[in-house]
Amino acid sequence: MTTDQTPPDAGAKPLRADARRNRARLLEVAEAVFTERGTGASTEEIAREAKVGIATVFRHFATKEALLEAVLVRRLQRLADEGQRLMAEPGPAYALFAFFDLVLDQSPVKNAFAAALADAGVDVRAATSEAGRALREVLAALLDGAQQAGVVRRDLEVPELTAILVGTCRMLEHLDGHPEAAKRARAVVRDGLGACAGSPGEQGRPHS
Repeated sequence: MTTDQTPPDAGAKPLRADARRNRARLLEVAEAVFTERGTGASTEEIAREAKVGIATVFRHFATKEALLEAVLVRRLQRLADEGQRLMAEPGPAYALFAFFDLVLDQSPVKNAFAAALADAGVDVRAATSEAGRALREVLAALLDGAQQAGVVRRDLEVPELTAILVGTCRMLEHLDGHPEAAKRARAVVRDGLGACAGSPGEQGRPHS
């Protein structure tokens, strides 16, 4: 399920079609504005870009933080959807590493949104729990496919792969402004995930 189809309040009445379209439009515009101008952008800016009154924004999202939270959840759910699509692509190694790259590429914006929400007192982990669970399930399925194909080390599990993703995101932040170094660092991480980099007990073991 995508955020665009989810009512702002699970206990509220379902939105009319025009209200759903307005909410989806607001989320689309808000994501673009927050991404381009930073999380300090105002709801008034978003209303102007969406060509609606500020009252329309607050009718769907009671606060700026509620709007930013919905944008973040929407991004995470879209990322999970993309991971699901990649599962159908030929080549399990391609699918896993394409998803890995998507997560890394989107990390700076995602982290900026999460930091702004945390600064405002929002429990980001709780707010994104459903989308986070969907992402973990996708990551687990992609990892299993790559391991079954013998292209990723078999002693790797989702918790450490998640930690590697988070650590790589931080590493790339440190290398911001140094694209060639960042490219080499990504290659080192990918090589370390490969089956030939597994533990001695895994090396040379036939794959089922």
